[in-house]
Amino acid sequence: MVDRNPSTAVPSIVRIPSLAALQAFESIARHGSVTLAAQELHLTQSAVSRQICQLESLLDVSLFKRVRQRLLITDAGKLYLNDVTSLLAGLHEATSRIMACGGNTSYLHLAVLPTFATRWLMPRLNRFLEKHPGVIVNFATRLEPFDFCQEPFDAGIHYGLPTWPGAICHHLLDEETVPVCSPRYRNAHRIRKIADLAKATLLHQTTRTDAWAKWFENAGVESGHPLRGPRFEQFNMIAQAVVCDLGVAILPRILIQEELSCGKMVELFDCPTRSNSSYYLVVPEAKASSTLISTFTQWLVNEAKRNPA
Repeated sequence: MVDRNPSTAVPSIVRIPSLAALQAFESIARHGSVTLAAQELHLTQSAVSRQICQLESLLDVSLFKRVRQRLLITDAGKLYLNDVTSLLAGLHEATSRIMACGGNTSYLHLAVLPTFATRWLMPRLNRFLEKHPGVIVNFATRLEPFDFCQEPFDAGIHYGLPTWPGAICHHLLDEETVPVCSPRYRNAHRIRKIADLAKATLLHQTTRTDAWAKWFENAGVESGHPLRGPRFEQFNMIAQAVVCDLGVAILPRILIQEELSCGKMVELFDCPTRSNSSYYLVVPEAKASSTLISTFTQWLVNEAKRNPA
């Protein structure tokens, strides 16, 4: 027999619970009932109970305790539940993706800013898809930078500065913001010059609460209360508020082209504010050499140059 150095011995393999046991555990934890879990999983109560017994035996931990005919999850069970729930959700998402693609690898998974995607990217996307039939582009919303190693995305749309660890930022568009309102609001409040804004309701977006203050400063005009007025969390909400005659807002010109073209909004003054931030396509370094991602990147950058508005 050969003696083994304990420090170099191969560790014993941790046994992994069955998927059925994890599903039974998660279902009971959610319902607080073996009966309801059995109904959801289309199993008998005894089968679900056996799964939990086997799981607790494997873990050597009590996951539930019975109190007055109810099953209550233990502290150890709560800790385990967080990881199990995340694991099952990830498995469900992965299964859905592979079933949806049917083996087709020509997929692009994009993390997008919702307003930019719906108002600028989607109206142009068909030009790319017509040139590359068979490619499917999936969208998911991400409002803040994230770690591409932890998220299943091939690229993302970013508004800000060209800094993103582990990724390459491709410049798409700069942004100018302009004061706008509906024609009815302008006429009703007789807004003809900047001073007339003193009697108007200033609308604010919660992520850009200093937009009016910056605009007045850029215009060289003092305003007594540039922060007053209602706030709207979503861009589409504030855009709709403008169309519905609720006030005057500072909005990015490239994202309201449709409303400006059809006359639902009007620019009040020729005094845009140029932002220090821009829109970028962000590609993780690990995927930059992908033919499909490179093709999409080149198309999107060229599209932004040719058709910025």
